[in-house]
Amino acid sequence: MGYRVAVVGATGNVGREMLAILAEREFPMDEVAAVASSRSVGTEIEVGDSGRMVKCKNIEHFDFAGWDIALFACGSEATKVHAPRAAAAGCVVIDNSSLYRMDPDVPLIVPEVNPDAIDGYKARNIIANPNCSTAQLVVALKPLHDAATIRRVVVSTYQSVSGAGKQGMDELFEQSRAIFVGDQVEPRKFTKQIAFNVIPHIDAFMDDGSTKEEWKMVVETKKILDPKIKLNATCVRVPVFVGHSEAVNIEFENELSADEAKDILREAPGIMLVDKREDGGYVTPVEAAGDGATYISRVRDDPTVDNGLTLWCVSDNLRKGAALNAVQIAELLGRRHLQKG
Repeated sequence: MGYRVAVVGATGNVGREMLAILAEREFPMDEVAAVASSRSVGTEIEVGDSGRMVKCKNIEHFDFAGWDIALFACGSEATKVHAPRAAAAGCVVIDNSSLYRMDPDVPLIVPEVNPDAIDGYKARNIIANPNCSTAQLVVALKPLHDAATIRRVVVSTYQSVSGAGKQGMDELFEQSRAIFVGDQVEPRKFTKQIAFNVIPHIDAFMDDGSTKEEWKMVVETKKILDPKIKLNATCVRVPVFVGHSEAVNIEFENELSADEAKDILREAPGIMLVDKREDGGYVTPVEAAGDGATYISRVRDDPTVDNGLTLWCVSDNLRKGAALNAVQIAELLGRRHLQKG
């Protein structure tokens, strides 16, 4: 007997990717429901490349009783209303929004990093998926932290427009086309022109001058990996459609050479090390798009601090940063607790 799975927010970028990954990984489902807002009711969506079509159902009237798992990708406002309703009906919610990430009664999970923490899901019947930029970072940091204990991290992100949803992708496309034909460019989704530009501003500004996206990376890394790690982030939106990149500088308690780090990363779960010191011997977002791995390149010693390393980290933010991680959580939940399929 397999699972009954509901994908909430099924018409969005992440929701569609969730459906695709459920099919791709052959998640043991007896039934899958595509759930979305009233304006999408009746829209047909294919479950991956399976040829199987499902019609969207209205979230307002959807009854979660009898469903095993709900993958939420519908934003915090809708999640605030419907996730508790699903959880109360006995359906385990795996939420991609930021709403529950720092709730002490909700585990925040990256399966390669802190799988044991999922055991706490019963407190609320909700599991949180981390921010896209945090997910790939902690996958990269975990094996290095185990080996030499991370003291401090400084990370600069290069985040694709798909992190801002379909509107972000449309804006990059429309602005690029407008510039080529000499039309006026007017920012709508982003605060400034994104085409042929970079914007050092993601999410709202906070009192200390950081943005909420940067704050998320700090507090989520502490919750997932180790509260003692000090982290400073600068998050930047770049004119890339899919795939987040990060330049990561790490300071350790103990000595760890670049060669030792590469040996560790080469064997770590979820990581692909591509690090040739030659033209093209590294990974960019174009190569990472459509893949589930967290790619690591440019691993090198940092001579400016004791026990320092610098590396380059790239991942598809719609997959490992969102949809894939959610499905991996569902797989972990099934193995450890629900045990169907």
